[in-house]
Amino acid sequence: MSVSMSLRERGARTVVTALRALSVRDWAVWTIPAPLVMSILVVEATAVLLVTLGLAGDGGPRGAALFAFGLLCVAGIVHGEVARKVEQVRRQVHMGGMHVNLSSTWFFAAAVLLPPAYAGVCAAVIHTHLWLRTEETRTPPYRHAFTTAAFVLSGYAASAAIAYAHGLGGWFAGEQGIPAIPVLVVGMLVFLTVNTALVAGAIAVSDPQAKVDQMLGDWDENLLEVTTLCLGALLAVAVSITPWLVLFVLPPLLVLHRAVLVRHLEEAASTDSKTGLLTAAAWHTSTERELRRVRRGDGSRAVLVLDLDHFKAVNDTHGHLAGDQVLASVADTLRSEVRDRDLVGRFGGEEFVVFLAGRNGGDGDLEAVADRIRRRVAALRVEIPTADGPLTIAGLSISVGGAVHLAGGGDLRELLQVADAALYSAKRAGRNQVCMGSATGGGVPVPTPPEARPAPSVEVP
Repeated sequence: MSVSMSLRERGARTVVTALRALSVRDWAVWTIPAPLVMSILVVEATAVLLVTLGLAGDGGPRGAALFAFGLLCVAGIVHGEVARKVEQVRRQVHMGGMHVNLSSTWFFAAAVLLPPAYAGVCAAVIHTHLWLRTEETRTPPYRHAFTTAAFVLSGYAASAAIAYAHGLGGWFAGEQGIPAIPVLVVGMLVFLTVNTALVAGAIAVSDPQAKVDQMLGDWDENLLEVTTLCLGALLAVAVSITPWLVLFVLPPLLVLHRAVLVRHLEEAASTDSKTGLLTAAAWHTSTERELRRVRRGDGSRAVLVLDLDHFKAVNDTHGHLAGDQVLASVADTLRSEVRDRDLVGRFGGEEFVVFLAGRNGGDGDLEAVADRIRRRVAALRVEIPTADGPLTIAGLSISVGGAVHLAGGGDLRELLQVADAALYSAKRAGRNQVCMGSATGGGVPVPTPPEARPAPSVEVP
C-alpha cells in the first residue's frame, strides 16, 4: 500500500510540474529584468521571422545541397551523442562565463554550404538536441531559446555574407564548387561578430556593471570558438569534395572535447568552490612564479594575509550557509579592490591571501590597498534570504597582516611568515586593522593605530 501511495504521489507531482510548465505566468523568463526579456524576445522573433521567410521563398536546397543539409544535421547529432558524457562533465566543472560547446563546427559548415534559412534550421536542430541531451535540467528554456536564436542569426548572417562575397567573383570565386579562402574568412568573421555581439549585448542589458571581459569572454574560450569555426571551414571544403569525408571530422572534435575538459578540470582544481578564488595550493604556485619574475623597476610587492574577525560567531548564530555567503561576499570585495594581475586566494576557513604585484607607489601604496580592503569589508552588508524574510549581516571586520617584498630578498615562505606574524600583531592590538612588516632587513611588524568598530551585527527588516 505504501509503495502504491508513493507512486501515486510521484505521479501527482509530475502532473503538477507539467501543468506549471504549461502555465505562461510561471515561466522562469519573467523573473529576469524587463529590458532583458524584451531583448531576448526581439532576438528570438527576428530569428524565427528570417527563417520563416527564407523557407517560404524560393531558392531552397535541391539535390546535393539538400543531401548536405541532412548529412550535417545527422552528423551534428551523432557528434552530440558521442561527446555527450564529456560535455556533461565540462558543464559541471565549468567555472562560469562563456561556454563553447564546439557545435559551431556544424553551424558554420552549414552556413558555407546551404542557403541562409536552411543554415539556421540546421543550427536550431543540432543545438536543441544538444540541450535536450546534456543541459536540459541545468539551463532554463528561455536561455536555450536565446542561445539557439543567436546561433541561427549568426549562421544566417554568415551564409548571406558568403553568398554575397561569392557573387563578387575575383578573389572570392571558388573552383569546382569548393569555397574560396577569402569567402571562408568573410563568413567566419561575420559569424563570430554577430554571435559575440548578441551574447555581449544580452550580458550588458542584464548587468550594466559587467566588465568587457565578462561580456566578451576570456581569451581561451574565444580561441576555442575560432578553432571550431576553422574546423567548420575545413568540413565545408571536405563535403564539397566528397560528402562522406565528414566522418574524418568527428575524431578531431572528440579529441578537442577531451583536451578542453582537461583544462576545465585543471581550472576547477585550482579554484575554491565557495568563493571562486584560487585555492591555497594554486595561489602558492602562481605567487612563486610571479616572484621569480621580479625585475628592477617593477615596483613594490607584498603578501597580505587577511582573517575575518569573530567569524565563528556568524556560523554559530546563523548557520554555515549564511557563513558561506559572507565568505563569498568578502571574496568579491577582495577581487574588486585589487587589479587583475594581483593574486587572490583562500587559505582555508575565514583566512584569505593576496599577492600585490608591481606597484610604483612604494610601501605606502601597498599599505593603502590593505587598509582600503579593511574599510570595504567593514562597510559590507550581506543580504541573505531566509524563510522568515531577508537577513542582513553587517558590522563585519577583518584583520590584515602584510609583508613587503624588498628588492633582492625574501622568498614566499619568508613573506608568509612575516605576514602571518603581522596578522597576529594586528589581532593582539585590537583587530580590524592593518599591520605591515618587511621580509628582509629585520623589519618588525608594527600595528597601525586601532579604530573603534562595532561588533558584527544582524539586521532583520
